[in-house]
Amino acid sequence: MIEDVFKALGEPTRLRIIRLLAEKELCVCDLEVIMGISQPRISQHVKILRQAGLITERREGQKRMLTFNRDFFTQVLDDFCLFMNLPLEEVEGFEEEVKRMKKIEGCDTCAIKVKNMRANETCKRRSK
Repeated sequence: MIEDVFKALGEPTRLRIIRLLAEKELCVCDLEVIMGISQPRISQHVKILRQAGLITERREGQKRMLTFNRDFFTQVLDDFCLFMNLPLEEVEGFEEEVKRMKKIEGCDTCAIKVKNMRANETCKRRSK
């Protein structure tokens, strides 16, 4: 989820769309006029933002009205802050990195060589 959101926000046009929608609800045709880009390009960006959960869409006659999903975005930011502040040992999927980091603790000269170390080796310089 976090990865999808940051990937969606990693494109300048999508960032601009999100910022505009944070200001007010707009339809695709409004975005086309405001941004000066074609409807197909707007629609492609909207699709990615919607799939990431960053915008919601509702029909109003023939128009697709778009809104920034502020509650979802706030939750993503909260989750990201939690992810960044958890001790690394508690973050799921970082077991190997934690092991490797422990091997280089206290050793300032061999961190570059760690990539060549086997899983059961330790830093020889640190053990002296």
